[in-house]
Parts: sequence; structure tokens; C-alpha cells
Amino acid sequence: MKEPTKTLQLIYGALNDHFGDLHWWPGESSIEIIIGAILTQNTAWRNVEIAINRLGRQGLLDQKKLLCVKDEILEELIKPSGYYRIKAKRLKAFIHFLFEYYHGKLDDLFDNDIDVLRSQLLRVKGIGEETADSIILYAAEKPIFVVDAYTRRILERHSLIEQGLKYGDIQKYFMNHLPADVYLFKQYHGLIVNTGKTYCTKAAKCEMCPLQILIS
Repeated sequence: MKEPTKTLQLIYGALNDHFGDLHWWPGESSIEIIIGAILTQNTAWRNVEIAINRLGRQGLLDQKKLLCVKDEILEELIKPSGYYRIKAKRLKAFIHFLFEYYHGKLDDLFDNDIDVLRSQLLRVKGIGEETADSIILYAAEKPIFVVDAYTRRILERHSLIEQGLKYGDIQKYFMNHLPADVYLFKQYHGLIVNTGKTYCTKAAKCEMCPLQILIS
């Protein structure tokens, strides 16, 4: 097994040199980022962008307006993101949670430390670990590493982790061996996503991938 800290630094350096600063995740406000994190479950980001743009044109990138919008209108607007009835319920569940406990104020929610914030988000129906961590890192701007399917695929293909590890164990692989830095975690996650989309696809394109450096 390769030494984790040096390996993770090597991966970051290679991908950062290749892709540059990604300014990931796309979103102009905290509520927009949260909406994106919920809508991106089981769909491509381009479909989420369409849904978010439709919400924006109706002035619904706002927690108070989302609270009041009728379910059928919300469903219709987010239809491009897929599973729109389920996702509308998840958006509403988050918004109701936000107003019930924090009077709709995201800043008050984000004042919690990471462990409390994560625990509360995971109690909202439809918010799992990846979604909760995306909200914490990108909307609350607190240092937690987001693990997705690309993360697992890349690490497993390079034999850096065992097959079938739990989400939390993969997360610890990064957080135990990297400094707890918001920018670093955002950029690293973005680099992994780009690598997964471009090179580490289901049919891997290893010969072109900047992570060829790991094969030696």
C-alpha cells in the first residue's frame, strides 16, 4: 500500500497541473448550491443547470419563495433533473427543516460546527452523506471532503483503497492525510469529478489520463 499523504499530494499535483483552478462548485448563492446538491442526485449536472435556470427565471432561488411555491409548480420546473416528484419533496423537506429550526436563515444553520451541521442535515429526508457534505463544503464553506462515485472508482482502479469501502472510510482516507482546508477540498473534489468525466469513465482512457504517473 502506497503512503497515503504522498500519494494524495501526487494525485492533486498532477490533476491540478492538468486542469487548473476549477472554481468548483457552480452556484451564485448558498441556496442555489443547496438546490443543486439535492437535484444532482442520480442525474447529469447539465440537467440540473436547466432546472436551476428554470427556477431562477421564476424567482425561486430563494428559501422563502420555495416555502410557498405549490408542489406541482415546483415539480414542473425541476422536471429536467429527473425523479422530479421525489426531488421536489426533498427540496421541500429541506426548506421546511430550515424554517422550523432556523426561521429560514442559512447563516444560523451554518453557525453550527461541522459535526452538528452534518447530523442535522442527515436527518432531513432525502439528504444522504454526499449531499450533506456538498452542502457543508460548498454552501457552508466548512472543511469536509465530499466523496462521490468518481472518487471511489479512481481510488479502486489504482488499488489505493479496498473494494467496497464505506463512504466514511473513503472520506477518512482524504481527511486524515490532507490539511483541513476549504479551498483544497473544493478543488480536489472538482479535479476528481473532471478526471472521472474525462478519463476515468466506465471504459477507462488510462493512456491519456494525468494519473498515469501512479502506474509504475
